[in-house]
Parts: sequence; structure tokens; C-alpha cells
Amino acid sequence: MRYSIRGPLRGPALVAAAVALATVAACSTGSGDGPPAASGTGTTATAPGTATTPPPSPTPTRTYPLSTAPRTIPAVGSHRAARGPGWKPGPDTGVVVAAKDEAALADEARLIAGELRVPYRGTAAARPGDVSLALGGQGSAESYTLAVQGGGVRITGPGQAGVFYGTRTLKQSVRSTGAIPEGVVEDAPAKPQRGLMVDIARKYFDAAWIEARVREMADLKLNQLGLHFSDDQGFRIASDSHPEVVSARHLSKAEVRRIVDLAASLHITVVPEIDSPGHLGAVIAAHPELQLVSATGRTPRGAVDISKPASARIVDELLREYTGLFPGAYWHLGGDEYVALMARNPEATYPQLARAATARYGASGRVQDLATGWLNDRAAVVRPTGKALRAWNDGFYPGGVAVAAQDLQVAYWTGKEIGARPPVAYLSAGRKVLNYNDEYLYYVLGQPNDFAYPTGRRIYEQWTPLVLRGTTPVPARYDPQILGGSFAVWCDLAGAQTQAQVADGIRMPLTATAQKLWDARRPALTWDRFKALAGQVR
Repeated sequence: MRYSIRGPLRGPALVAAAVALATVAACSTGSGDGPPAASGTGTTATAPGTATTPPPSPTPTRTYPLSTAPRTIPAVGSHRAARGPGWKPGPDTGVVVAAKDEAALADEARLIAGELRVPYRGTAAARPGDVSLALGGQGSAESYTLAVQGGGVRITGPGQAGVFYGTRTLKQSVRSTGAIPEGVVEDAPAKPQRGLMVDIARKYFDAAWIEARVREMADLKLNQLGLHFSDDQGFRIASDSHPEVVSARHLSKAEVRRIVDLAASLHITVVPEIDSPGHLGAVIAAHPELQLVSATGRTPRGAVDISKPASARIVDELLREYTGLFPGAYWHLGGDEYVALMARNPEATYPQLARAATARYGASGRVQDLATGWLNDRAAVVRPTGKALRAWNDGFYPGGVAVAAQDLQVAYWTGKEIGARPPVAYLSAGRKVLNYNDEYLYYVLGQPNDFAYPTGRRIYEQWTPLVLRGTTPVPARYDPQILGGSFAVWCDLAGAQTQAQVADGIRMPLTATAQKLWDARRPALTWDRFKALAGQVR
């Protein structure tokens, strides 16, 4: 408020003006951050013989613009804007949990407290400025509500995973802007399975590198780590049942347990894969008697002779051993690129397989039926553990006597290989599918066979989980059958990049994949703004 004094004041008028200015000052002592100073209801005192001066208007309370959504990757699903200062860690901030939920949420609370550099105060009553965690509400186990109100933060969710993801949103917002805006976030993933798969068979990756990827995945709200640990070039996890197949450089079981435990604490499931009946070169190197041999004496790399009971026996022994090491809910059976089926006439090229097929399936049995039977038999070994089973799409063969078990989920990666059919062929048959589209999501070391390193921008701007093959999406009606997807690192030319180069190379493609698996809608940010945000929150 401005006062204009038009001329010199003397005597009573000067006194009156001084009193009036003092009254204005007394009514304006509240700071812009707090409520206005209270104004009286009586009259203002004046000097004798002067006119009554009306009381001044009180200083208004500071007003806030409507808040905007927190800056995070992946972006939150919805944000109910509000007016208020938001929240940032302060000297009196702590993290607390509801008493009934301490056993379930103490780990999540301690983690976010450490990341915010504030104390964890257990089940103490929440104070102004605190972060409180609790189980509750409706929705999926991965959904959550994050409310920033009254100077504090409250994160709730039906399951532990949802509350954990709420803490990731809080962490990223504070990291990017120093605070989290006023309002209420309601969030849940579009897809239940969101992953990174790493080929640790062709290239050895040490435990510390894998653990670093697990932590990176957790902040991106990814929930599956695939480990392809057996292939032609190596078998990378210690074995008690068949130590002879293990490569010199490998992970010990203690290291694997540490990885699995870390992943579980961050709500990530490790999904192992022993690929068969192809890609078993490391096993064949120790057991050459299992090698598939053609009628002309050719020995295709990595292919075991599936007509031999000994081939099934060793793979089943390995499966039984490792299902105990990996307690998660999923198992990948492989099943791709069995070389016998790449021959123009498999029955003539591998007569022993043809004989085994007719012996098992009758006169109409073919080599593809024997391969389907192999896949079903391996599934039968793992199924009693209760794990959900998946196999590569080119391990499913149409038109044969044998049919792949209906509970096998399709890991769809390509339309280039033998037996590969358009995705709709699997979806229309009622199968559930996971998206590993090699056009967008395959990071193949050395870029052989026309592969090019994927870019985050291309994934961010063009890909969605509906784009299973090439660049064309399947009809939206199949969306419920697409369970999610995974970015994949393949090490065909293992020496092409170091571990550090792989980590750097996949950083933005993995970030973009995480965004599109959490929310497949067109992103609100441009690629350049998204990339800049990634540099702030990660």
C-alpha cells in the first residue's frame, strides 16, 4: 500500500499521520509464508480533534499457483493439482511407517530415508514435514497414491511394490527439483512385466555390474531381470550337478544369491534361461556325444541330438538344480533357433530325428513335433515349481501333431527365423505374449546381421507394447494379452564393448523402454526434454 503526503503536516495532523502509519505496520507483520496478522474489530485511536481514520486492509496470505506433476521417469499416471508450497526435506524431516505395516515396509522406509538423508523413525507419529508410508487402498499391488498436503508426504498402496514405487517418485522429484509439488499422485503401470534381459553367457559380466543394473532398473520401476546364462560360448553360473559344463569365468552361487536377494528387495524378479535344444554349445563341449550330426556328418553348432535320452537327462538335471537357486515366479525355456529345423528337409537331413518323431507321434510325426515335445517335456520339469513359463516365438511350430503347452507364454522377438509367424497368429490362439521386438529392443554387441544399436529416441517416439514385430502395431483388442516386454542385451560379438560401454550404451534406450512399458500413451515431453530430465533424475 502506498501513501501520498501532499504537503508538510504540522501539529495534530502530523500526529494523526504517524499513528495511522504505525497501525499499518502493526497489521502487516505476518510473513508472506504464513497467515495474515489478525485485524481488530474496534476503532483506530486518533489524536483529539482529528477525523477517524478507517483501519487498513490486512496483508493478504501468499497465494500459490496450481501445482504441476512431479518430474519423474516414468512419468506419473495422474496428478491432482493443488495450491500449496509442496514439500522438500528439512532439518526436522523423518520417515515413519504405520504401526501395522512396519514388518512389511521397514525396508522401503529405511531406503528412502537414506536416499533423502533423513532419519527413519519407525512407527512414531508423523510430524509436520515427515514422509509416512502405509499399506492400503484399492488397485493392483504395483499401484500407489502419493499425497503432498499439509507440509508432509503420505505414500500408500495395496502392496509393498506400489509403496516402493511411490518412494521412487518422491526420490526422483527431489533429485530433479529439490522438492515434490503439492497435490495427489495416483499411479499404476500399464503392463505388469517390465524388464531388462542380459546375455551373460556369451560375455562374462561381473556381479557388481549386474547389481548396478538392478539398482538402475528399480529407479525406473522395472520389475524383471532376465539372465540368459547358457549358450554356445559359455555357461556362466557354478553348477553342482554338472561342474564340467561351467566356464572358467562365471558367477558363484553365492554371487547369484546376492543378486537375487538385492533384486527381491527392490521388487525385481530374476528370470533365468537355460536355452535348449539349440544354444547348448557349452554343454556339448563337455559332452560331445550329445552333438547333433547330420546324415552327411555335419555338426551344427550348439544343437543337441534330441533323439538321445542323455540329452534330455543332462538338461533336466540342470533345470532342477537352478530352479532352487532362482526362487522367482518365472522361467525362460528358450526353444529358439534349433538348427535341425532350418534344413530344407529336416527328416532327410537328420534321419535319426525323423525316426524318433514317428516312434513317438506315429506315421505323421515330423522333426518339428519332436522339437515341440522337447519343449513340453522341459516345461513339465519346471512346472511343478509353480513358475510361469515362456519360450521364444520361433520355438512354437504350427501345423504339427504336437502342440506347445497352452500355458507357455510367447517371448516374441522376431519375424526373421524359421517357424516365426506374425504376432496375431499367437494372439488369436489365445496365447499371452511378451514383447522383445528385435527392431527396437535388441542391443546386439558388434551390430552383426544387420542389427543396429537401438536409440532411446526411436523407442520413445515410435514403439509401444503393441508393436511386437517390425514397426506395425497389432490391433488394440489384443492389448490385454500382451503382458509387457523387455529390453535385451545380446553379446554376439562379446569383445565389441566393455561392461562400462554396455552400461552407457543401454542407458537411454532402457530409460525410454521403462517409460513406454509404464505408460504406453504418447509422452507429454519432447525427446530433448525427456533426455534432459533423465540426466537430472538418474
